[in-house]
Amino acid sequence: MGKRAMISVSDKTGVVEFASGLIKMGFEVVSTGGTAKTLREAGVPVTYITRVTGFPEILDGRVKTLHPAVHGGILARRTEDHKDQLEKQGIGFIDLVAVNLYPFRQTVSKPGVTLEEAIENIDIGGPAMVRAAAKNHRYVLVVVNPERYGDILKALEGTEVDYQFRLGLAREAFAHTAVYDTAIASYLEGITGGAELFPEILSKPFNLAQVLRYGENPHQKAAFYRDPASVGASVGSARQLSGKELSYNNILDLNAALELVREFSDPAAVVIKHNNPCGAACAESISQAYRLAFEGDPVSAFGGIVACNREVNGDAAGQMAETFLEAVIAPSFTTEALEILGKRSGLRILETGSLDGQSGDILDIRKVNGGLLLQETDRKLLDRDRMEAVTTVKPDPADLEELVFAMTVVKHVKSNAIVVTRNRQLIGVGAGQMNRVGSAGIALNQAGDRARGAYLASDAFFPFADTVELAAGAGIKAIIQPGGSVRDEESVKASEKHGIIMVTTGFRHFKH
Repeated sequence: MGKRAMISVSDKTGVVEFASGLIKMGFEVVSTGGTAKTLREAGVPVTYITRVTGFPEILDGRVKTLHPAVHGGILARRTEDHKDQLEKQGIGFIDLVAVNLYPFRQTVSKPGVTLEEAIENIDIGGPAMVRAAAKNHRYVLVVVNPERYGDILKALEGTEVDYQFRLGLAREAFAHTAVYDTAIASYLEGITGGAELFPEILSKPFNLAQVLRYGENPHQKAAFYRDPASVGASVGSARQLSGKELSYNNILDLNAALELVREFSDPAAVVIKHNNPCGAACAESISQAYRLAFEGDPVSAFGGIVACNREVNGDAAGQMAETFLEAVIAPSFTTEALEILGKRSGLRILETGSLDGQSGDILDIRKVNGGLLLQETDRKLLDRDRMEAVTTVKPDPADLEELVFAMTVVKHVKSNAIVVTRNRQLIGVGAGQMNRVGSAGIALNQAGDRARGAYLASDAFFPFADTVELAAGAGIKAIIQPGGSVRDEESVKASEKHGIIMVTTGFRHFKH
């Protein structure tokens, strides 16, 4: 008896060519439902599943491959004992299983899908055959990805298929069914209200988007995976319009830039360098916002990542083209802007679509050696009604607007973080220092003379009054900080002494 292949696929891509290739190699092709119809219409000889099982499809097709004639043929070892048992039962070996599953994730992502529709798209027979074939991979080839068909046909041209190749296919098969079951569990958790922020077992599938040239450094291998469950604009869903392949560091910086710029309702632009903003501004137009963001620190902006929260027009693109940038990300680009930016060799251009609202990601996940750290994404916004002026001199509406801008920016700077702003333009940044006064010194030094009459924001409280004293020496007009230190009174008194407005928010924005 020749070899036999079971083919039952939802994704029909390449299946006719694959089945034809198998038949040329002497395989009998057994199939079900839509796959059998596709093959027959293409003129490919196919044996319908009921001829193998001797049993009709029942329960509206829910039961057709769940039969000993199928699973016995897949799971049998090629030993004399197993051969004898199959012969007594009139069952033939199945040597190849090509199955991909009902499109559950695509179904539940459709607007208005009902629970009944979702349940009907839970595949039972498919995963059972895949898992059986993967378990018996020493004797059975299992393929769940149409892109693998060519590899399978090539492997079968030899006298014997390499065991490591078989083992690799089995690994892919088990990963395929694991992701499938995870998608079902996630969907059911969502509709039953059983979804937990921190479940007992964290099971979250990610799809390989691309293998990157390297990681943070050339000696580190790296890859980028997308979250198929994420909705809304994000780096993961952005479309690259032109430019070189994204690097590991590009993706990190693009994410930092996008998450900051989307916080603003007015036209805004930011420039990110090494995961920290070196430029940020809000203005009446996106071209003006970019100019101000760039002018905040032109030296650091060289080789930076730019994000805008409005469509990039020709004016803005013309300014961007005047310096070397690694990438630009925005909701959209005009034809003129694309023509201008396209002339910059290698510049990566990414389009996100509308930035209205946040992305669907609610968890921040970070890997540590031996485990994962999960926390809620920091989406807390300033509540102006809860901001408290703790000095005698009170802020006016214009002061409050500037302080909100400053605190929004400092939220996205690595701790310890201090920023200095003026007229909704970032002019000084102190990031990632081991003490707060050190960050303040860096930010104020960068701002220089522009600090006189400017505004200072801190991501956490002042443990001492030294930062206030430093700010006073630079001519800072107002300070915004969380408050909550046991020495708050010292900082307030120092502010009073120098006529500085101090406002507290009641919560911090550490970013490690």
